Amino acid sequence: MSKKLAGLFFVLILCSLLTTAYLRAAAQSGGASGYHLIKKVKLGGVGGWDYLEVDAATHRLFISRATHVIVVDPEQGKIVGDIPDTQGVHGIAFAHEFNKGFTTNGRTSDSTIFDLTSLKVTGNAKTDKDTDAIIYDPFSKRVFTFNGDANTASAIDAASGTLVGTFPLGGGPEFGASDGKGKMFVNLEDKSALVKFDAKTLKIENTWPLAPCESPSGLAIDAAHEILVVGCHNKLMTFVDGNSGKVIGTVPIGQGVDANRFDPVTGYAFASCGDGTITIAHEDSPTKFSAVETIQTQRGARTMALDYATHTVYTVTAEFGETPAVTPEHPRPRPAIIPDTFTLLVYGQ
Repeated sequence: MSKKLAGLFFVLILCSLLTTAYLRAAAQSGGASGYHLIKKVKLGGVGGWDYLEVDAATHRLFISRATHVIVVDPEQGKIVGDIPDTQGVHGIAFAHEFNKGFTTNGRTSDSTIFDLTSLKVTGNAKTDKDTDAIIYDPFSKRVFTFNGDANTASAIDAASGTLVGTFPLGGGPEFGASDGKGKMFVNLEDKSALVKFDAKTLKIENTWPLAPCESPSGLAIDAAHEILVVGCHNKLMTFVDGNSGKVIGTVPIGQGVDANRFDPVTGYAFASCGDGTITIAHEDSPTKFSAVETIQTQRGARTMALDYATHTVYTVTAEFGETPAVTPEHPRPRPAIIPDTFTLLVYGQ
């Protein structure tokens, strides 16, 4: 390596270290997070949505849209790709070492497998009824889907795309998390509980009550300290010790939480809620958590993604019409989505 290249390499490393140190210092200063709306990107289209996920390698954003997945370049503010025929799609997960992406298709109870570079569909794996959330576990090299109505989880071998097995969880699963060391976690919404199981054997090791948390939805993890971040529908963000199952802290949040994220660099934990808020908390230490602030988003922006490299937060929503009347067939009716109003909201520091 030449002296000039060596010098440039040193500068890049120094800049990276200084940036990390600055973010940690800012997060620990006790002040507001600095997160604010950077831009809105109107994406349009029709239909509902659920989870969204950032591809860490390309920074492209994958967003589920009822029957397909749209791929967005946030910098350009435009749709750059589409993965078709994902009926009732909920979530997206990436197995970068195999250059593969996976979806959960609730209506067809399966997972679409696609190439991360070309976005072309390469396969399909059967899961179980009402497959919903999905995550990739790098330790076992398996993709796990969490199947709501079936009360089960399914494990898919990421390399071959074949189903390894489906097993009962003891309740209705919402989201899952991996510690990257062989242990998996999933919350049970109907039981207000957290399940811990082995990624290799698929054996359940513990089922812990989450009181005072009720109806848990979103789930994230501080893998370094084995701390779970749980979003609860009784307006709490709950922190749980992943070794003992003990609830070690709570922070108040908004109504209708559906996603949580944890940033290991800044120590920030996020909860996005359908009432149009994102609450940001801070992990001051592995046993102490504090509320930082609640930022306003927009009604319906209940799901969220975090780019762990840039620390950018993404959420999506649309404009709504009138809410239909309650009927026996529809006891909890949803307001109609106004066509072509689907919008990406980008938040940064």
